[in-house]
Amino acid sequence: MVHSIEASRVGAQSSAYLDDTYLEQVDTTVVAVGEHDGTPWAAVAECLFHPQGGGQPADRGWLADAEIVPVRDRDSGLVVAVGDGLPPLAVGERVRARIDLETRMLHAALHTAGHLVEAVGRAQGWEMTGSIHFPGQARIEFQAPHADARLADPDGREEVTAVLRAGVAAAVADDLPVSARYLPDGRRVVRLGALHSAPCGGTHVRSLGDLAELVLPTLKVKKGRIRVSYSATHRSPR
Repeated sequence: MVHSIEASRVGAQSSAYLDDTYLEQVDTTVVAVGEHDGTPWAAVAECLFHPQGGGQPADRGWLADAEIVPVRDRDSGLVVAVGDGLPPLAVGERVRARIDLETRMLHAALHTAGHLVEAVGRAQGWEMTGSIHFPGQARIEFQAPHADARLADPDGREEVTAVLRAGVAAAVADDLPVSARYLPDGRRVVRLGALHSAPCGGTHVRSLGDLAELVLPTLKVKKGRIRVSYSATHRSPR
């Protein structure tokens, strides 16, 4: 289980989605209500919903049985649940929040796999320049500080991709643990065993052995950028 030393809080709200990736529902308390572009929203004390950000899509969720979209409110920093079907809610009211756990597990698998791809790319001496972890679009982009002749032709790119695939497969086979902790400055750092660490506010699998169907097509190079696309799913419960 990926967890923090203590819950990440913004005022009266804790980020339950960071404390336990696999938590499917929670009974909690409304701490704020309002409207977002004319649509009602509510914020709850134990926020179960991951909002879109950091290259990861938003959770699919429900609050008080109404389907919602989680959005980070810029003014307050709260994650608010926005939905046309939300019933009138009052601050202090008890409500149930739940997520589509299958979607959450897919997003967590893709985000964790992205960190792993970043790790094997950095092992080649590359520097990450961008990432996205959306289903069907997942990729990590790098730049190489020094010219690599292998990237100049199709055979060379396939050779380098094979090296990346081998590194990914070895880490998954070793079932490296995935953990997270907060630094004194408040940043949350996610670790893949001793292989890799990076600041991150996303959801992740318990260990790399939970990753399944992790596929890396042959990398592409365009305008000096190295694009490593990938796909992954969460392994079925064992």
